[in-house]
Formats: sequence, C-alpha cells, structure tokens
Amino acid sequence: MKKYKILSLLDSDVPLEGVIVNGWVRTKRDSSDFSFIEVNDGSCLKNIQIIAENNLSNYNDLKKITTGSAVTICGDLIESKGSGQKWEISAKKVDIISIAPDSYPLQKKRHTDEYLRTIAHLRPRTNKYGAVFRIRSELSFAIHKFFRDKGFKYIHTPIITGSDCEGAGEMFKVTAINTEKAIKTNGQFDYSQDFFGKPANLTVSGQLSAEMFALALGDVYTFGPTFRAENSNTRRHAAEFWMIEPEMVFCDIKGDMDLGEETIKYLISYALKECKEDLELFGKYVDKELIGNLENISSSDFIRLPYEEAVKILTKSEEKFEYEISFGKDLQSEHENYLAGQYFKKPVILYNYPKNIKPFYMRVNEDNNTVAAMDILVPGIGELIGGSQREERLEMLELRMDECGLLKENYWWYLDSRRFGTVPHSGFGLGFERLLMLVTGIKNIRDVLPFPRTPGNIEF
Repeated sequence: MKKYKILSLLDSDVPLEGVIVNGWVRTKRDSSDFSFIEVNDGSCLKNIQIIAENNLSNYNDLKKITTGSAVTICGDLIESKGSGQKWEISAKKVDIISIAPDSYPLQKKRHTDEYLRTIAHLRPRTNKYGAVFRIRSELSFAIHKFFRDKGFKYIHTPIITGSDCEGAGEMFKVTAINTEKAIKTNGQFDYSQDFFGKPANLTVSGQLSAEMFALALGDVYTFGPTFRAENSNTRRHAAEFWMIEPEMVFCDIKGDMDLGEETIKYLISYALKECKEDLELFGKYVDKELIGNLENISSSDFIRLPYEEAVKILTKSEEKFEYEISFGKDLQSEHENYLAGQYFKKPVILYNYPKNIKPFYMRVNEDNNTVAAMDILVPGIGELIGGSQREERLEMLELRMDECGLLKENYWWYLDSRRFGTVPHSGFGLGFERLLMLVTGIKNIRDVLPFPRTPGNIEF
C-alpha cells in the first residue's frame, strides 16, 4: 500500500493497486449494495469517487459518514464506469477518522463570501477558497524562483522597526509597557523604559533594510508581511498584507520599470500555466473575461507615461470623478482604473511624480520638482507596483529629510550608506494580495488573505 495525493491519482496514466488516500467527504450516496463517497484532500479542485461495496466489514458504519467527515481509503485505482471522471477507487477498506455533525457549516450549496468570512477557518475546504489558496501557494513559489533565477539574494528584513519608511504615520506600535500602570510625561509614555528603549512599530516596508544589503550583496529582494494601521474598510486595504520588494544596484528608474513589467508578466504567465484548473474555476464563476485579460497583460507592452501627461488625460476626459485631479495631487483608485481599464485597456507605468506627494528617499529629478518614481497600474486593480530610483546623493537626501520633517539621527545608518560607497539603485514594492486579486478576478482583498486583518476584525 502506498499513500497518494488525489491530484497525482487523477493524473495517472494507468490503473494502480494498493493506494491509500486521506481526505474529507464532500458528498455521499447510499444504496443497498454500495455507497458512492466523494473525497477531497485539498491537493486539487476535483474530488475522487470512492466505491464502497456492502461486503466491507464496517459497511453499516459507513452509512453514518456525513459531509465534512474525515476518512482514510485503501483500495485500487480503476477506470470509472460513470461519466465525468476517468478514475475512481474501489475500496477494500474505509477507516472513519472522524464524523462531522449535521451542524457542519459547509453543506452542498453556494455560500456568500460575506458568510464564509465569518468561518475563515473552514472556507479553504470550499472549491473557491481551496483554489485561491493553492494559487497563493504556487505564486509564492514562483516569486522565489523568478528572483533566484535572475541572481537575486533573498533577505529577511525586520518586522519590528524604529523607522517609518513611508512617513505616513499609520503604523502599529509595539510595546512591552504596561499601559495601565505606566507613567506618562506630557501625555506620552516614557519609551526609554520600554523594551527597545525607544518607540517601535510593525514595519510598513522592508525597503530601507533591503537597500543596505543591496549595497553589499548586489541585487536582493524581500518577501514578507507588512502592516499599516490605516482605518480603512475598503475592498483594497488590509492591516496585514504581504509585499514583494526587490532592490537593484547600478540601476536607474528605467531599469526599475523594466523589472516591474517583467515580474508581472512572469507571474501571470506562471499562473496561467501551473494553475490552469483552478483559474478555470474563476473564469467560469467569478469573471468570464478573466483568462483573456490575463493573457492580454502577459503579452502586452506596458504603456509608459509621465505623471504630468496622465493628469492631462484625466482632466480632459468626460469621466465624472469623485476626486478632482490636478498636477500635484495623488491619483485615486478611480483615476488609476480609468487610465488602465478604460483609456488604454492595458497596464500603464506612470513615472516622474511631484516630489511633494512622495517619500523622502526617492531621487529628485533635474527639474527639482519631480522625483524618479513609478507606479504600475493594471486593469481592474489600479496600482499594483510602486517604486522609484533611490536618492543616492547624501546632500540631497539630507535636504529631503529636512523637508519631510524627519529626524536625521533616527536614520544615521541609512545616511551612512550614502557616505560609504554610494551607487545609483532602484526598487519597488508589489502588493502580493493585489496580484492575487488580479489573477483570480476576486474583488475584495479579504478573500485572498487566509485570515484577513481589518479594522474591528482580528478573529481566528
């Protein structure tokens, strides 16, 4: 006897004797002579059918099996006599591991996404969410494969940090202070008595740390969780999310845009090839145009457009926007979706943004009014990548920190990198959940996160 995943059995070219399958019951039908049991083990979208005949020693006990029960099947893989499947298992033994009660929440019917969020611990057992998280797993592997094949080194950057990369102030504080007993001075806790001796936060980005390693090891990337305490309940925001952040040395903004485009195309092409069955589910039930849209993105040359030109297109359009747009204002999701989804109907790379709306570390252009920043917008999602060429000139970086009101002593180590062997370098951040939304057609970020963290919600 040998254990198999259902995926490998369904892909078999020949019948097999002595197979063992573990899984959960999706459906069961009984007759006087045999039972049909549909079992799924999470390895693929499809179930495998088990034929349990009444000569089994525990056949009467098998009638107690319910949807959600766990079983181990020992038997032979044989050609199916029914339609709809190539193979089935003729059971020689069925061990009941556990019986799910009738109150099992996932009965054989369609459940709303809103309801399934309330049972996020069980929703991976559904077809839709099993497919989502298999795709998430495959694309996680693809990210590492892509950057390793290009010679990048993988860096683990800190989750707890004393630096604010974005300067937005929307960070979760990390403290060991007993807030009920701690003494305040002028309304503030004395952080010198805290665990780290100063204020600490959950990181919003691993970029600053990745830059340090790029200036030693060459091209690097980090891929891990990031956090933002933004009190937003939109479909596109979560408090905990994952970011892919490569950093390249001797690379300008053009090279940054090139890598961003290549990364998106590679990951979409990988999903189309390696996640075909699961993607077909989303193409059938979530977005009828999904596969065509993904193929279009993976094969198109991305539009490259200065921010100033994008503003002109938006102001001249007859579209009624909720938020007014003019030079010097950041684009909202409605503007991004118009450009990528309606005007160009393909991905757009915007670059050269006004420096007053961008963080301190972005390289100031010769006009002293814009920075070498870029965003990649994709249809249906809006911004998928945000990146820039970094400011490698010490004097200009210090000036920008002053303009942004940052205390240079908190970034002494970052400034050191510009004193000792500075070189031009660039990088970007790619939101992993937004990539998954693009690939699956799912419209709410909560439905591509295993256990979403949003305002007012920290269940599971």
